[in-house]
Amino acid sequence: MKCKNLDVWKRSCKISVEIYKYFISLQDYGFKDQITRSSLSIASNIAEGMEKDSNKDKIRFLNISQGSISELITQIYIGIEINYIDRKIGLSWIYELEQLLKMLSMLKRSLNK
Repeated sequence: MKCKNLDVWKRSCKISVEIYKYFISLQDYGFKDQITRSSLSIASNIAEGMEKDSNKDKIRFLNISQGSISELITQIYIGIEINYIDRKIGLSWIYELEQLLKMLSMLKRSLNK
């Protein structure tokens, strides 16, 4: 698996695990399902993309991963506002996700060269 050496993949796996653990006992299954699926999609699309043969295909999956990050950031903001997520924890996740967006942009740039 080509992605296992990428820090962006490792960090996206880590945040997904944190989110799964945080919501383990949440009874709002719709919200729980949506936010955990978004978090899982980030690392999954990085992994899938990095296994593609062409850089164009790799970048397409990295773009999908970036979309999942944006979706997750939105869900975290909403979760904070409806008191599902502690503000300090949510803002730390958002900071990490913004770092992942930057890392994916740099990875895409390197693939475009």
